[in-house]
Amino acid sequence: MNDFDRKQHWEHIYSTKSLHEVSWYQPTPEITLNFFQQLDIPLKSNIIDVGGGDSSLVDHLLDIGYRNLTVLDISEVAIEKAKQRLGERADLVNWLVTDIADFMPEDTYEVWHDRAAFHFLTEEKEIEKYIETAYRSLSPDGILIMGTFSEDGPTKCSGIEIKQYSEASLTDRMKRFFEKIHCLKVDHKTPSGSIQSFLFCAFRRATVKAH
Repeated sequence: MNDFDRKQHWEHIYSTKSLHEVSWYQPTPEITLNFFQQLDIPLKSNIIDVGGGDSSLVDHLLDIGYRNLTVLDISEVAIEKAKQRLGERADLVNWLVTDIADFMPEDTYEVWHDRAAFHFLTEEKEIEKYIETAYRSLSPDGILIMGTFSEDGPTKCSGIEIKQYSEASLTDRMKRFFEKIHCLKVDHKTPSGSIQSFLFCAFRRATVKAH
C-alpha cells in the first residue's frame, strides 16, 4: 500500500456518498441470508461481519433474531451511519472500527462473514494474515462466508485495484485452513444499473496439523 491511506480513502467514500449511491448497495442481502438458512446457523451464534460498514445485513440478522453480532469496518463514518439507521437497536451490536489487516480478535466467533472486503487485499502478506486471523477467530467447525469479485467481475472498485477469484483459486487459497462447503456465482446489479459478477463461498474451519 505504501503511500496509499486506505482508511482516509474509505472515510472519504462514506462521507461523500449515501448508502444508495455506493456500487455494493443491496436492499436485501439475499445470498448471505440464504447461506445462513441453508447452513442452519443457530440464533445464538457469535457472528462477525467484516467490512460490514453501513450495509443492511445487520438489520436483517437482528430482524431474524440474532443477537451476538459484531460489525467491523475501517470507516468510522460508515459505522456511525449504520448506528443512526438502527437507532436504539444499535446498542444490540458490537461495533469495531479497524482495518481488517490490523485486526487482533479478542473474541471467538461461530460465523465470519465478509462481502467485498477480502478482495481489496492484494498484497500476499495481508492476504495470508487475513486468512490466519479468520482461522484463529473461529470456533472449531466455525463457518466462513465470503463474497468476492469473480474472475468475470471488475478489476477495480471505488478507484482501488482488487483481486479477482474463481471458485478454484479461492478454494485453493483457503485450503490450508478451510474446507469448501459450497460456492456460487452471482450477478449483482449496482444502483447505476451495471452488473458485477461476484463469487460467494461458504467454508468450514478445518483442523490444521502443526508443521
